[in-house]
Amino acid sequence: MKRVFITGASSGIGEALAMRYAEQGAILGLAARREPQLRELAARLPNAQKHRVYPLDVTDAAALRAAAEDFIVANGGCDVVIANAGISRGTLTEIADDLAVFERILATNVSATFATFSPFIGTMKRQAQAGSRDCRLVGIASVAGIRGLPGAAGYSASKAAVISYCESLRVELARSGVRVVTIAPGYIDTPMTRVNRYPMPFLMPAPEFARRAVEAIDAGVSYRVIPWQMGVVAKLLRLLPNALYDLAFSRAPHKTREPQP
Repeated sequence: MKRVFITGASSGIGEALAMRYAEQGAILGLAARREPQLRELAARLPNAQKHRVYPLDVTDAAALRAAAEDFIVANGGCDVVIANAGISRGTLTEIADDLAVFERILATNVSATFATFSPFIGTMKRQAQAGSRDCRLVGIASVAGIRGLPGAAGYSASKAAVISYCESLRVELARSGVRVVTIAPGYIDTPMTRVNRYPMPFLMPAPEFARRAVEAIDAGVSYRVIPWQMGVVAKLLRLLPNALYDLAFSRAPHKTREPQP
């Protein structure tokens, strides 16, 4: 029976992953800011009494560590940790007030990934040394981290950082038996993407994304874009010369910036 800890579990991709793992009989640790939604999700999952709920903000590293330690003690270890919590906001560098938004995005999407993984690594190394082949640290990145998108500098920068961070950690832990998996979603039908006011090619339902993501995690792949069609697009964009990329995307729709209070 797998023991799985997921941040950002109250909605969207995190909720879909929780439901997928629960259907497979996993024991879950569910962390998110919104306590009512988190408890409602836990209550409707299979084996509801076995799951643990951790209402917290992932930018609170001490709260994350306490939750991790509680989950490990309660379940005798952990097999899969998914750093899924993330936020996306439109930002413009010329607007000074957007600095606070930029910093919040980086804190939530990047620093919290480090803080999510950190408390579990020692335990997972010991499990791997004891013969476990299931230990996985999973970072949820985005195709937005492949190349910078107009109006989304904070989000693109944060997801590029997640990709590079997970790659560094993967090499760092290569001989430990703990595998690091980077999942880069394309457009997934979640509350985060429903506010977008531009076309979203290859839009995928969250449950289907979760099915494919869990398969990739189980296989221990190093990196996967889901859906695969967005992986092809991402590779082509990466190869596109800067002059052509700039010409095409300078005219692309910008992510809507929300005025700051």
